[in-house]
Amino acid sequence: MRSRRVTNLLALQCLLLAAGCGERSPVETGEPASAFGYMQILAADSMEGRRTGTSGSARAARFIEERFRAAGLEAAGDSGFYQRVPMRRSETSRGRVRLRVLDSWAAFDSLPAKERLVEVNVVGLLRGSDPVLRDEYVLVTAHYDHVGIGRPVDGDSIYNGADDNASGTAALIRIAETLAASVSAPARSVVFAAMTGEELGLLGTRWYVSDPSVSLERTVANLNIEMIARPDSAIGFGRAWLTGFERTTMGEMLATAGLPIEPDPRPEQSYYRRSDNIAFAKLGIPAHTLSSFGQHADYHTPDDESDLADPEHVEALLRLATEAVRLLAEGDAPEWKEEGRP
Repeated sequence: MRSRRVTNLLALQCLLLAAGCGERSPVETGEPASAFGYMQILAADSMEGRRTGTSGSARAARFIEERFRAAGLEAAGDSGFYQRVPMRRSETSRGRVRLRVLDSWAAFDSLPAKERLVEVNVVGLLRGSDPVLRDEYVLVTAHYDHVGIGRPVDGDSIYNGADDNASGTAALIRIAETLAASVSAPARSVVFAAMTGEELGLLGTRWYVSDPSVSLERTVANLNIEMIARPDSAIGFGRAWLTGFERTTMGEMLATAGLPIEPDPRPEQSYYRRSDNIAFAKLGIPAHTLSSFGQHADYHTPDDESDLADPEHVEALLRLATEAVRLLAEGDAPEWKEEGRP
């Protein structure tokens, strides 16, 4: 199952263990790393592709929780930073594990022990500074799960998911760290949520919608971050597109502020409806996904690894996304355009 790609192995080992590198790693000291460094950690072979319900997923959740805690966010789950998600585990006739999110903990308790599975969203809160607007929320999301270990391709069976979506999760962590370290907090409160089970049907987000950490009625926007590891040739380096750009005023607001954000160049792919943002949009919250996915051939293959990412592009999109969150937390709340709601 060992990955074929070892280009960044020494750097990753230094980051994780500081073995022979002359200094302690950011993970050990509590100091932030780069978004690219966090992506390397989340997409390492040791995370085993982060499939929901596996030890690799649990490892990734612990790492995110540690970073949120070190950043000084408030815990916003029902178990510290963890929001527990009740699931049912069953097997198909072909022996594959099937997961589905349950409607309640009562339904979970009624299951046989072997069918019970608890997964987690990782949720932290940065309290706003304005006496009035701090009771409004900007929700920033990224799914940390991927597809796990699968059919070997040239001897590699670990589907690392560097772009999908270790990159977005790494950006989520760094945005939280950056805003939490600012001299003053944004006017509105910001919720940072790393979601589980997106690849299996938005499982973690579906539970969050039914059992939210903060009021959904007072959540004014959702910015979801997904697949930002490489430039999209359709728009160029350091630029991002926003799914459903034309549906609300969010995209225009961010672009007018000078951020290199533009409409999704491939609306026929229906990306607006294919990630966690759609669950919030259906509730009436202006919600979009920020991405630079250029339809590379490594999508959902073992080749989606960190050494194919562009570190400078990742950092450029991190800066873009951080400023986007800051604007959403400080400026006018985005609004739906006529016939924009799904």
